[in-house]
Amino acid sequence: MFDRRASGILVHPTSFPGRAGIGELGPAGHRFVDWLHAAGQQLWQILPLSPTGYGDSPYASLSAFAGNPLLISLEKLADDGLIERQAIDSAPPFPEDRVDYGWVIPWKGEMLQRAYRRFVDTRPLELEAELQAFCRAEEAWLDDYALFRSLKEEHSGAWSSWPAELRLRDPDALAAARERLSSAVDFQRFIQFLFFRQWRALKAYANQRGIRIVGDVPIFVAYDSADVWAHRDLFKLDDQGNPTVVAGVPPDYFSVTGQLWGNPHYRWDRLRERGYQWWVDRIRATLSTVDVIRIDHFRGFEAAWEVPAGDETAERGKWVPGPGVEVFHAFRRALGDVPIIAEDLGLITPEVEAIRDELGLPGMKVLQFAFDGNVTNPHLPYNYGHNFVVYTGTHDNDTTVGWFSTTAPGDRFNVHTYIGSTGQDIAWDFIRLAFASVANTAIVPLQDVLSLGTFARMNLPGRPIGNWGWRYREGTLTEGLAEGLRRVTGVTGRLALR
Repeated sequence: MFDRRASGILVHPTSFPGRAGIGELGPAGHRFVDWLHAAGQQLWQILPLSPTGYGDSPYASLSAFAGNPLLISLEKLADDGLIERQAIDSAPPFPEDRVDYGWVIPWKGEMLQRAYRRFVDTRPLELEAELQAFCRAEEAWLDDYALFRSLKEEHSGAWSSWPAELRLRDPDALAAARERLSSAVDFQRFIQFLFFRQWRALKAYANQRGIRIVGDVPIFVAYDSADVWAHRDLFKLDDQGNPTVVAGVPPDYFSVTGQLWGNPHYRWDRLRERGYQWWVDRIRATLSTVDVIRIDHFRGFEAAWEVPAGDETAERGKWVPGPGVEVFHAFRRALGDVPIIAEDLGLITPEVEAIRDELGLPGMKVLQFAFDGNVTNPHLPYNYGHNFVVYTGTHDNDTTVGWFSTTAPGDRFNVHTYIGSTGQDIAWDFIRLAFASVANTAIVPLQDVLSLGTFARMNLPGRPIGNWGWRYREGTLTEGLAEGLRRVTGVTGRLALR
């Protein structure tokens, strides 16, 4: 599906406008899809849809399978008769251009509790039937997740701090917890049902409009997650469930001390013995929610950076071999030809490129990395092949306007010379450069389409808080903006024939 020219926009649903303090899967999402269609785009790339944990990061999720309840549309719940519209109208005066998670989380949680109480009181037959069908279809992950979330609330902390019998999943203790927390567990199942019901409706609408959704699968999962708690034997943990080594990357472009992510590492030997079934299940679940998968930190399948648990930086790590192509062959045996983009940024070796090319996966190019003066720089457009996805920047980069304002004078000179522009409209200069490249796929963060500065940056790697908050305001996505993007899309041969 990457053998023809296409383009798209990167924006996470949390960035949609609305009164609930955070983007939702309701009318604003449908309006965004309509704007994408008018702009001639074929792809919509998102970040992980999972429930966020520490730092509100979608890459530090409480589950690799569950959805983020904060995205549930209250307007859709009002349509279903589960909450009163007056409750939405009386929302606090949330910021319009940023998510204040500390304010949103408790308020949105109370709204979802109201919806659950109304559901329990009324038991609408159609919703009841849909809920039961959902619980049966997703029970392989849903039951563990619902209990995990309920126990986290009961014990107010990470699972590593729970009583030993719960931390180590004693069967009698788990059975007692399910009975004691049955109402809380049912609530967690219910809000997962609401999330997936709304998301799949939005995805279906996008697909009907000719737009495919590119999802994101981080190679690692968070330590404080239902995944690690329920499958401790698949991770490098000690007898008490504590990590022995954690994930990160060595010093690089983003950080002089490296990035210490803190995720536990996989026991690839045990996963191999089981035919990589956990990973197959994860990819299958993701494909039920998106059309294309971007695997974050693809190089970890060749080798991953292991840092001793307890270190404060990622400097004192080592590269440890991963499963290579084996795990991808397991995907294909079970699921067919899975459409995957390999996030191959950072310290990439010939061995990583060999795995990517053997599998025929498109890699990534980022224009912000291209202008250091090295004529062999792989991010320079004249060094591309067709089987790549080119970005102006990613969610981990500054916006192009912000980047250009702070980049080194020499790099700025190289940009001026290469594109023959003053840089006064640098975001759109880069959009045209990406779209005109030979890469079959071009994707642009919405912030660059809007020519926004650093204030609109989504994430600063290494900063533990203050990320993931940017939102655009209602009315920002105009017809004129769509028409301008459509013209660039058409003249560069990326406009779909519809």
